[in-house]
Amino acid sequence: ITEIESKNWNEEWEKHYFSPIVIGDDCVIHSSFHTDVPKAKYDILIDPKMSFGTGHHETTSLIIGELIKMEVAGKSLLDMGCGTGVLAILAAMKGAQPITAIDIDEWAYDNTVENIRLNGYPDIEIAKGGAELLSGRRFDIILANINRNILLNDMKHYAACLSSGGLLLMSGFYKTDMP
Repeated sequence: ITEIESKNWNEEWEKHYFSPIVIGDDCVIHSSFHTDVPKAKYDILIDPKMSFGTGHHETTSLIIGELIKMEVAGKSLLDMGCGTGVLAILAAMKGAQPITAIDIDEWAYDNTVENIRLNGYPDIEIAKGGAELLSGRRFDIILANINRNILLNDMKHYAACLSSGGLLLMSGFYKTDMP
């Protein structure tokens, strides 16, 4: 056993391991401390703190790749399990409206508030909670990038608030979840 001095491990990760992410030819995700950032049509500023959703993880980058290809302008969109708010921000850049971003985690909620402010999209509605917040709502597009157990549990809520002909994209299933 080796005792390691106490550090802010999230700050260490941000400084040494969070590099800008380029998805396709159209999207770059970076933090405020990055200085050498490639130019892209969609330039998203994310200061991740303790939240999931920088785009490094395949579940997030796959949804981003799909969102880039989608026509979302003028469509209502839900970013469920928003983490850093990166999907909601990209959707806003592509003209989706209205947009709602929801996360059950306090840190994710706070981080989404900060990142939406950093990117200049104050009209995105941000809420702290779970699928219980969806009652009576309607969305043309629902993005849910969470995990298998929550997705399966909440699928009935997503179906209930999805507009007729709407699109539900879920990510967070692993190969071991397929059976």
